[in-house]
Amino acid sequence: REQGMNVGDIFIEDDVWISSNSVILPNCRIGKGAIIAAGAVVTNNVDSFSIVGGVPAKEIRRRDYTE
Repeated sequence: REQGMNVGDIFIEDDVWISSNSVILPNCRIGKGAIIAAGAVVTNNVDSFSIVGGVPAKEIRRRDYTE
């Protein structure tokens, strides 16, 4: 309890999938249509329509988006 805590916001845009046991650290933005893989640790912003996974989370691939 004496080590302190960093407080920050997490911004999650529309149509985002966040899988089980994933962790999103403060001050991160998850872009529209992104997918976070199970067990991923998100330490940086995630681009729209990208798929990320791992520790720390890295882009695995991009989703095709057609409107």
